[in-house]
Amino acid sequence: MIKAKDLMTRDVKYIQEDATIKETVIRMKEEGASCFIVDRKDQDDAYGIITRKDIVSKVVETGRDLEYTKVKEIMTKPLLMVSPGLDIKNVVRLMKMANIRRAPVFDGNEIVGILSNTDVVEALAE
Repeated sequence: MIKAKDLMTRDVKYIQEDATIKETVIRMKEEGASCFIVDRKDQDDAYGIITRKDIVSKVVETGRDLEYTKVKEIMTKPLLMVSPGLDIKNVVRLMKMANIRRAPVFDGNEIVGILSNTDVVEALAE
């Protein structure tokens, strides 16, 4: 049985919620990232996520200023996260129900990876 941990991307990239969208876009290009996990302010806070799609649909399309718009203004928060041991079929069902393309993998203490629909499709090709 294939689990979330078997297909997830382990290189999780983070950004702070006060970063500007311009800073975010530059980092995405430099690091080849399609999304960043938005770090928590403290242990009691929830993680967020910002994706290229968020930037295009919530900033570019609406004409917002890249230099003044902050990550916290357009990110998705809180996140739907999955356990590393969750069967891939259940992960895919959850993602479909929530209409999301990525699910951070959370081991109870920290985010240990991100599972995307791309990861699932690429695994099918192997």
